[in-house]
Amino acid sequence: MPVLFSARLVLLAGETLPLRRFLPNSSTSCLHSCVRSLSQLEPQHAPLTPLSIDLNNENETRKNNKVNKLKQLGTSSLASKGRAKTIGINKIKAVGATKKQQIESAPFAAKSFSELGLPHLLLERLENEGFKSPTEVQSAAIPTILNNHDVIIQSYTGSGKTLAYLLPILSNVGPLRNKTSEGNSDGERGKKTGIEAVVVAPSRELGMQIVREFEKILGLANKKVVQQLVGGANRSRQEEALKKNKPAIVVGTPGRIAELSAAGKLHTHGCRYLVLDEVDELLSFNFREDMHRILEHVGRRSGAEPRAQNSTVPRRAERQTIMVSATVPFSVVRAARSWAHDPLLVQANKVGLLETISPSKPVNLSGSAPASNSNSTTLTQAAESLPPALKHYYCVTKLQHKVDTLRRCIHALDAKFVIAFMNHIKQLKDVVFKLEARGMKAAELHGDLGKLARSTTLKKFKNGEVRVLVTNELSARGLDIEECDLVVNLDLPTDSIHYAHRAGRTGRLGRSGTVLSICEEPEVFVVRKLQKQLGVPIACCDFVEGKLLVKEEEKMSNTVR
Repeated sequence: MPVLFSARLVLLAGETLPLRRFLPNSSTSCLHSCVRSLSQLEPQHAPLTPLSIDLNNENETRKNNKVNKLKQLGTSSLASKGRAKTIGINKIKAVGATKKQQIESAPFAAKSFSELGLPHLLLERLENEGFKSPTEVQSAAIPTILNNHDVIIQSYTGSGKTLAYLLPILSNVGPLRNKTSEGNSDGERGKKTGIEAVVVAPSRELGMQIVREFEKILGLANKKVVQQLVGGANRSRQEEALKKNKPAIVVGTPGRIAELSAAGKLHTHGCRYLVLDEVDELLSFNFREDMHRILEHVGRRSGAEPRAQNSTVPRRAERQTIMVSATVPFSVVRAARSWAHDPLLVQANKVGLLETISPSKPVNLSGSAPASNSNSTTLTQAAESLPPALKHYYCVTKLQHKVDTLRRCIHALDAKFVIAFMNHIKQLKDVVFKLEARGMKAAELHGDLGKLARSTTLKKFKNGEVRVLVTNELSARGLDIEECDLVVNLDLPTDSIHYAHRAGRTGRLGRSGTVLSICEEPEVFVVRKLQKQLGVPIACCDFVEGKLLVKEEEKMSNTVR
């Protein structure tokens, strides 16, 4: 005798459609039929929250991806472990209309790290180092990563993205980990003494900065848990350190990591975490071959199925993949879908599905035909990439007067730590010479300098011995100078993504900061495009009698000291 089945399907417009069918006496076939019907509808996903992410049923969730879609459409949040099991049994309950989730009701603004599920030993180290409360992006990212989700973390530069992935890794790797995590694995991880986390950074400076953050949390007694593998350093010493210290975490640049892996000195097949910091930069052509090897080998189990010979897409490994950047162009979204398992987009106050990001028109500042969509980004993403406490200005002058305008700006704002960006290395030395001739201590920083020279220059800048650091795009990513109060674009950036990364050198962790773009009259239209694409006001200014004055036509008459 067939059973009468009644259910309600959720439509895209938020309405419900009664459905009455005579189905066989198998609740399983009922469920499959319902899922097949839903799979033909294109869902419009609402933002997720840390509470809406399944805490205890991750493996079942990934195996039943279509059931996930059903739950997301039919409920106001993802079902708990018990609810997931209920769907699989013989009773199928009617699904109500989707209710709009409220961001305010989610615990994104955690008052302490103890609310995020971190182990006790790690909480003690955070307290000893003066970390009292997590930032918004940390509150969203830490629980999501701890629940074994692959993620893309997007937030403005200086918002604490490094700690957002560092803490979940240390919760399961190293001496500060949750001791119960060993028993939760398949037995293999309990015996494992090899590398469990690989962090890839596009530059030596960013790699060394990440290592310092790990060492700060681990403490002096546990510094050997993390190993630095950056280019430009002595490879033999790095190999010796890997063999002697047996680190659980390695941080390095793509070239050196791939080089050591190819030589058989770095074994990452059983790795649990792969972090790609500044992932949009790692997608560049220069890193293509090295990144391909890293993606093929990190987290690849010995029993894993080999990738098809004619396939150009890297194989999806058992690792947990974490991607980090201040900007997420659609090229990153495509890469995430290929490299990760159902990744989530984590932003401040929001966790969402990648379906919420769609290709947009490319960012084009040259006035010519649109370029490839590798640099495309939406207005919302651009707004997320800029620190909220920044003031943006531009000043029009002649080419030969740019350095003098820079000097007058520094005096007007009384800036102590200034980073000036240019597009070409050859011009850096000339700017430094002109500033030094006017009594202002300056230094250049670029990729052609040796490792020792770059480290010495950065140390002098952080110590206040150098007031102006003149650099190119090398310092636009990952350079963490908390005291930096002024960023100057002596050459305009090529697109809004580069502008966001440059601007992120100041205004870090809620501090105030100023960004000034010095341009010639024919370049003003580029500033207007940047203003429109970033969604922030960039006021025209001038320097009169030692003060920064906003011009009247910008309708901002306030004087900025």
